[in-house]
Amino acid sequence: MPVTTAPTLPLVRQRVHWIDHLAHAALALVAIVLIVLLAAPLLAILRQALEDKAGEFVWLDNFIAYAKTPALLESLWNSLWVSMAVTLVTVPLAFAFAYALARSCMPCKALFRGITLIPLLAPSLLSAISLIYWFGNQGVLKGWMQGLGIAQIYGAPGIVVAECFAVFPHALMILITALSLSDARLYEAANAMGTSARRKFFTITLPGAKYGLISAALVTFTLVMTDFGIPKVIGGNFNVLATDVFKLVIGQQDFAKGAVVAILLLVPAALTFAVDSYVSKRQTAMLTARAVPYRPTPARGYDGVMTLYCCAIALLVLAMLAMAVFASFASFWPYNLHPSLRHYHLGLVDAEVGVGFLNSLKMAAGTAFFGTALVFCTAYLLEKTKGMDGLRGFVRMLTMLPMAVPGLVLGLGYIFFFNATGNPLNGLYHTLTLLTLCTIVHFYTTGHLTAVTALKSLDAEFEAVSASLKVPFFKTFWRVTLPICTPALIDIARYFFINAMTTISAVVFLYAPETKVASIAILNLDEAGEMGAAAAMAVLICLASSIATLLFMALASWVNRRTQAWKK
Repeated sequence: MPVTTAPTLPLVRQRVHWIDHLAHAALALVAIVLIVLLAAPLLAILRQALEDKAGEFVWLDNFIAYAKTPALLESLWNSLWVSMAVTLVTVPLAFAFAYALARSCMPCKALFRGITLIPLLAPSLLSAISLIYWFGNQGVLKGWMQGLGIAQIYGAPGIVVAECFAVFPHALMILITALSLSDARLYEAANAMGTSARRKFFTITLPGAKYGLISAALVTFTLVMTDFGIPKVIGGNFNVLATDVFKLVIGQQDFAKGAVVAILLLVPAALTFAVDSYVSKRQTAMLTARAVPYRPTPARGYDGVMTLYCCAIALLVLAMLAMAVFASFASFWPYNLHPSLRHYHLGLVDAEVGVGFLNSLKMAAGTAFFGTALVFCTAYLLEKTKGMDGLRGFVRMLTMLPMAVPGLVLGLGYIFFFNATGNPLNGLYHTLTLLTLCTIVHFYTTGHLTAVTALKSLDAEFEAVSASLKVPFFKTFWRVTLPICTPALIDIARYFFINAMTTISAVVFLYAPETKVASIAILNLDEAGEMGAAAAMAVLICLASSIATLLFMALASWVNRRTQAWKK
C-alpha cells in the first residue's frame, strides 16, 4: 500500500503549490495596480505639500504660510459651518422621510422612494442651476425670497439649499436600512406595559437607529465638505476649500498651497471614515434568530400626516428637476419662455458638448466594465483564496482607502503623479483612459463592499470541494462563483456607470479639450454665462442615467432568469 500511494503525494502537492502561486501572483498584481492608482498619487500630494517651487524640501513651511493667510482660513471655516448646517438640516428631514416609509402604512411608498433617488441620476450642480432659476437675480420667486429677509441666493444660502437636495438620497438610503432592522417584540412589550408612543420613540426607535443616524451625518458632512460643483456654480464670492483648490491649482498654478488645501480636505474625510469604522464595530445586531420583523399597523391620522410630509418632500425634489427641464427648453429666460431646442443645439453643437457627452458615455461604460471586473476579482482573491496574509491585509486597506479620499484630492494627486516627467506612465495624462481609471478608484470602495457581501454569502465548501477535486480556483470562479453572483455584478456596474456620468470633482483636473466630459462641459457653459445650455446638458445627463438604470434593471431581470433559477 505505501508503494502505490507514495508517487501520488508529490504530484498533489505540486499541483496545489502551482495553483496557490497563481493566486498569490494575481493578488500581488492587484496590489501593484492599487499602489499605482491610489497610494502613489496620495503620496505625491504629500510630497508636493512639503516642497517649494524649486523642488526643495521645506517641511511644514507651506502649512505655516497657509495658516497665515486669512482668506484661506476663512474658506476653511466656511466649509466647516456650511457642512454642519447641511447636516443638521438634511439628516432630520431624511430621518422623518425614512420613518414614514418604514413605520407607516401610507400609500405609494415605492413612488416616493423613487422620486427621492432622482438627485443620484444628475450632476450635483443641477440643483444649483435650478435654484438660480427659482431665486436668482431673474428668478421666479426672487421677490418672495427677499420678503423672507434673504438678500440673494448666491453664496452660503444657495450652497446650503442645493447641497441639501444633492445629499438627501444618500442619507435616506442609510436611514431606511437602519429603521428596517427592528424587532417587533420590543414594541409589543412596550405596548403591554402601556408605554406612550413618544416614550417608545425615544427609548426604542432612536437607540436602535443611532448608528444609522451617526453614519448618515458623517456621510452627509463629508459629501458637502468635498463637493465642488455646487459651490462653483452658486457660491459667488463665498469661498470654500473645494473651490480654493481649483483656484490655486488652475488659476494661480500654486501647486504647493493646492496640495496643502487638498490635505486639509483629506483630514475630515479620513476622520469621518475612522469614526464610522469605530461606530460600526460597536454596533450590535438588532435582529436575532428569534426576532420578529416589525410591521406597522394602519392608523388613518398618522398615515395621513406621513403621506403629506412625503408629498411635500417629493414636490420639492420634483420642483428642482422640473425647473431645470423647463429652463432648458425656454427660448430666452425670462423674456421669451416659449419652448424651443435652442439651448440643446447650443450645448451639443455650438459648444461641442456633444463630443463631451460621447466621452462621458465611453468613460462610464469603461468604468462599469473594467471597474466591476477589477472590484470583483480583487474581492474574490481576498475572500476565497488563502496565504500571504501580510499582502492580503495591505490590499484590504487599499480597497477601503478610497472611501476616505475626496474626488478632488484624488484628481489633484493624479496631476502630481502622472504628469511627472520621469514617470513612465506620463503618456496617460489627459487621456480618457486616465479619467476612467481615476473614476474607478474614486468609487472603488462601495463596489468592493458590495462584492464582498455577495461573496461572503456563499458557502466556503465550494472552494473546499474544488480543492479536494484538484480543480483550480479560477475554474471554480468562472463556473460557480461568477454565475451565482451576477446580480451583485450588475448592481456594481450600474453604480459605476451612473457615478461616472455625474462625477465632476474626480476629473476636473485631468481632462484635455478632446477628452472633456459632459459634466465638466456644464461647468464651462456656466462660466460662459450660458445657464440655459448648462441646464439642458444637466437634464441630458439625468436622462442618460435614467435610461441606463432601466437597461441595467432589464439586464438584471434577464440574468436572474438565466442564472438564478436555483433559488426557486
